[in-house]
Amino acid sequence: MCIVRVIAGKARRTALAAPKGQATRPTADRVKENLFNIISHYVPGARFLDLFCGSGAIGVEALSRGAETAVFVDISKDAILATNSNIARTRLEKQSKVLQMCVIQAITKLKFDGNCFDIIFMDPPYNSTLFPQVAKALETASLLSDEGILIAEIGADEPLPDVSPFVLEDNRTYGNTQLLLYKRKI
Repeated sequence: MCIVRVIAGKARRTALAAPKGQATRPTADRVKENLFNIISHYVPGARFLDLFCGSGAIGVEALSRGAETAVFVDISKDAILATNSNIARTRLEKQSKVLQMCVIQAITKLKFDGNCFDIIFMDPPYNSTLFPQVAKALETASLLSDEGILIAEIGADEPLPDVSPFVLEDNRTYGNTQLLLYKRKI
């Protein structure tokens, strides 16, 4: 069993709930720590979007480390229950918004509501075709700020998808996980 916790910031060491069942694969602490080492200078004051949020651990970590706001999106009822529990445990409710809906529908809603994000993190099911589809929807909706970053967690054995007009800036592999960091093409 994977123990999920907040690694750093104001909610440091808080244990986090994980959704029931095997459908959600929590990001390992080692991967999460390396991710936040890579993006540390982007986080303070950032508007953060956590797609396929699972337990919400990545968005909660961002808030704990100084992100201004975070929106959490997942279609799973169990994931949303865990996310809401984790936001409450860390006392980050005022900075958080949780949407239980399909990611593509959430992108449309967020665009309609006038949102823009500095960091967008997505962790779709490994070996799915969702990453390129969601990246295209994000670009069409213009949800990523001009200087923002798009981060994807995919399986280590997955080929790098074409997500134009985003440009791959960094690619790191940790065990069975790849972290991909993209920026807008300038």
